[in-house]
Amino acid sequence: MSEPPVLDDAADQPGPGTYPALALGRTAELVGEYRWIESALFRLLGTWVADMPVAGVQVHLDAQSMRHAWHAELFGDRLPVLAGADPDGLTRPSPVTAALFGALEGIVPAAVGPGATWPAADLEPVPRPGALPRLAGLYRVVLPRLVTTYTRHLAVVAPVADGPLRRALRLVVRDEVEDWMAGERLVQRLVTRPHDVTAVYEFQQRLESVAVGAGAHSGLVELPDWVPAD
Repeated sequence: MSEPPVLDDAADQPGPGTYPALALGRTAELVGEYRWIESALFRLLGTWVADMPVAGVQVHLDAQSMRHAWHAELFGDRLPVLAGADPDGLTRPSPVTAALFGALEGIVPAAVGPGATWPAADLEPVPRPGALPRLAGLYRVVLPRLVTTYTRHLAVVAPVADGPLRRALRLVVRDEVEDWMAGERLVQRLVTRPHDVTAVYEFQQRLESVAVGAGAHSGLVELPDWVPAD
């Protein structure tokens, strides 16, 4: 399991000129994708509530679903205004994000992007994963990668010029680190049999294979190579 980052006031405040600023158009693409991801998590966790056999898990997912809805609103409010650009048109997933979210629901993703290695041509359709593997995939693959993306982006956000976006990213990161830790505790309580261990790790491996095969590197959403990775 990845370790959650510890944020402090200096961790995401590099000195002036340390890193180049992201272009406005690229920032808009990133924030639009963040909005899509948070909206997708809101819908996904909402559908899982009725699919989980334990009442405590249902309450847990319902609360986190609503928090993701709020995050989507935050990012929607902070989408840069670009001439001729529709905010809803900017709210879309990259190939990596689309592939990973499809795999989380047991949908075999199409091959995406130049040099993509997933899925193999002879890959057979897979059954929809069970409740526990999906929870583990969310808290051990999706959220860790998403938090990595947000914290990397924080390192290059200008404290003054991009102050509203910076505040939104910090709020979302704190929430999602908290959700990640709560989710990990939940998964550990639910893994009670050797069969559970096998199912969880097989699904984690599948999700990571999808992400890496679709082109993911550090995090979930692609950032420029010069953005610090740690």
